[in-house]
Amino acid sequence: MGLSVYIPGDEGVGRASGETTLGNAFLQERVALYGFGGFMIAATFFVLRVVIALTVEPLPLSHSSFVLHELCIASYLAVWLIARRGRYSLWTIRGLDYAGVFLNTTWTVLTVMGIPMANRPDYIIIQCLSLVLMPRAIFVPSSAKRTGAIGALMGVMLLVSMYYASSHADPSTFPDAQRRELSPINTLVRSGAWWALTAGLAALTSHVIYGLQREVHRVRRLGQYALEEKLGEGGMGVVYRANHAMLRRPTAVKLLAPEKAGAVSIARFEREVRLTARLSHPNTVTIYDYGRTPEGSFYYAMELLEGATLEQIVDACGAQPPGRVVHIASQIASALCEAHAMGLIHRDIKPANVMLCERGGIADMVKVVDFGLVKELETDQGALTHGGTVTGTPLYLAPEAIRLPDQIDARADIYALGAVLYFLLAGEHVFQGQTTMEICAHHLHTAPVPIAEKCRAALGPDLAALVMECLAKDAAARPQSAEQVLRRLQDCADGKAWSTREARAWWQEHGGELHGRGTPKPVSGHSTIAVDLQRR
Repeated sequence: MGLSVYIPGDEGVGRASGETTLGNAFLQERVALYGFGGFMIAATFFVLRVVIALTVEPLPLSHSSFVLHELCIASYLAVWLIARRGRYSLWTIRGLDYAGVFLNTTWTVLTVMGIPMANRPDYIIIQCLSLVLMPRAIFVPSSAKRTGAIGALMGVMLLVSMYYASSHADPSTFPDAQRRELSPINTLVRSGAWWALTAGLAALTSHVIYGLQREVHRVRRLGQYALEEKLGEGGMGVVYRANHAMLRRPTAVKLLAPEKAGAVSIARFEREVRLTARLSHPNTVTIYDYGRTPEGSFYYAMELLEGATLEQIVDACGAQPPGRVVHIASQIASALCEAHAMGLIHRDIKPANVMLCERGGIADMVKVVDFGLVKELETDQGALTHGGTVTGTPLYLAPEAIRLPDQIDARADIYALGAVLYFLLAGEHVFQGQTTMEICAHHLHTAPVPIAEKCRAALGPDLAALVMECLAKDAAARPQSAEQVLRRLQDCADGKAWSTREARAWWQEHGGELHGRGTPKPVSGHSTIAVDLQRR
């Protein structure tokens, strides 16, 4: 799940029933890891035992110790398979954790009944139980007190089984030198001492790791926001899911990457917040808050968008119906109308920066995100927007953004919007290439294949003409404003508008397919770049 932070102290009662927090999700992930680790350990020893039983020390595989060992493997496997699927409440996760520990303790101590005392089952069982408790202390976040209590209960089960085994053993089968050592009292004292040492070491391990978890949580709290899982990473920083301490409102927090926290980067980051916060259009992501931590980290909080990017949608489902494309593009153009009217250019319009989500019961609500490269036309400062630098995503760069990056205007966003329309209608990019330079060369010199030849669905001439005009090499041949694009899109939508009913039906059919796809992996041409022309 990317970076996830377990929140110590967040494991008590008092949560709404059925609520799943990221702390729970992380704990569940660690319980699954514990189950997998235990399964691998138990399975490895089982294979070794089988090899020994078949070669060195003959023992029928139907022996009770083999059956109990198989139950131990099955218990770990069950914990792993259950914990890695779905999302569970805190009590369910804890129950799964405890069930794994005590079921495997049960199978382990029962093997005492089948091991002769002369073979020293006390040492064997303590070693086996150590492989139950110690991995748990390492993998599963737990306080020292909790681990100590679990170790104490396991110790009771160990001592009861050892007392039973030693008191029912036939002393005549013991070697003369071991008869006193293997008496019930000596066995209990020795087993208890060894187990106390093991349980104490496990509790200390939990204390150290749990303390580190608390420190991570302290560092990952930004003002009133507690960071949870990592959602994505862009040119200016990393985005996390977060929760406001007082409002309990799910939020996305963008944190300036520490390695980029120089004076110029900080100024750019603050500028991004300031410019984006000026935008109030419903199709533009909303900024809630901004601040700095005592440690000097810079962040801002924005609305959390639950949905999928256009890139994810096309990747999963292919080209989209023209009516839906018009519906989506109209919202993007509308958001750009406000930005351009305020003298702002986005400079990185691409499918990965446009999300479809549900807001106020409206399906297919567009949100334009990531204004990290935004350019302010009237008062732009070159040092803050990479003066003399080609900035953007190669697959969506306008020719003038490559030739004269310092002189671009709103028509560069219109070119990128045309490339997004092409991608949605055709299911593929305007240009392909093995390298960034090859893709840029296509934008400069290659005429795109007409969208009417690429689109499999019936495409109206108005929409086809608009897409190709937006992709004109000469900025003067394109629509001259986002407002013009919007008007033409509205004309294209006459008689075949994408309805709310169609949007809901689409999400019901494909929502599961998109769930959990995460951030798309970057491939050539998809990632935002910055090439300094003055140094080349």
